[in-house]
Amino acid sequence: MSNPLSHRARALLRAVEAGRAEVTLSREPDLKVDGLLCSDQSSARELSRAGLLRPARDTPGHWVPCELTAEGRALLA
Repeated sequence: MSNPLSHRARALLRAVEAGRAEVTLSREPDLKVDGLLCSDQSSARELSRAGLLRPARDTPGHWVPCELTAEGRALLA
């Protein structure tokens, strides 16, 4: 990501870090936090494209837990 992370993007990463997020396995993933569809899917997709979060397992067609990548963890540290 070329721009600094917004407050909302950091909050999404913190939710993923806390184990509160699920994601779809697709080129343009959707994100849920606490069982609710994230209202800012563009930020969620940008975080995914930037390599900061990813699905925790490979189960196409289903919602799966989301996890931070090493880069995502480093940004929150």
